[in-house]
Amino acid sequence: MGRYEQQRNFLKSNFLEFKHVKTDKIKGLPQPAIVKPYASSSEIIDLPEPSEEVVSKSNIYDCIKERRSTRFYSAESLQLEELSYLLWATQGITSTTKTGLTLRTVPCSGATHTFETYLFIMRVEGIRQGIYRYLPVEHKLLFVSELDEMDRKIDAITLEQPFVPHFTKKAAVLFAWSTIPYRSEWKYDISAHKKILIDIGHVSQNLYLASESIDAGACAIGIYDQNLIDEVLGLDGEEEFVLFLGAVGKKRE
Repeated sequence: MGRYEQQRNFLKSNFLEFKHVKTDKIKGLPQPAIVKPYASSSEIIDLPEPSEEVVSKSNIYDCIKERRSTRFYSAESLQLEELSYLLWATQGITSTTKTGLTLRTVPCSGATHTFETYLFIMRVEGIRQGIYRYLPVEHKLLFVSELDEMDRKIDAITLEQPFVPHFTKKAAVLFAWSTIPYRSEWKYDISAHKKILIDIGHVSQNLYLASESIDAGACAIGIYDQNLIDEVLGLDGEEEFVLFLGAVGKKRE
């Protein structure tokens, strides 16, 4: 049991220990920005307003019942309206409190929302291939960069998938959620990291259910090359790093 002990203890609640910690929030240090800044010269793509019109399966019972991890995709592209809906479903802002906290379509510990959503877009109508970042406040896409040999690099990033090798590069979009841990550490200190892992589970499940509702398939991916994907996305690997991936594409008949 010895080699599991540290990780098992991480899964447990440490609230009593946390009660005696003076967090950066209590110390009066400024709250970190809720989203990463970007240059005013950046290329910004408008997204359609999220709409239930893209939903073909509106019965939530059916979506929960029929949801599966989908690793076989057709060559069909996602519509931009569908991508807009998936982004809204996973990180969309539904309201803002008087204190500036963003309330979103997914629950999050203390509304700290440590995640940034990056997209490897392969097949979305009207959008060229490349890497993008979602801007939840504006509900827009920020173009990050083109990516030469995208298929090969996605293969390298997602390593040896045990069930269906090389499936990730055949998706229409690969979601990559990074975390900026200090957004939660500022408020929760040593308790932040368990909360971050819980929160990403909410995001991933919303991707699954929203994908099912538009007759698309999703598959969460926890096997990936950490250093390579952080490097490709230009992340420092310490203050921001990728935490989880999710592939989405239209289901193959």
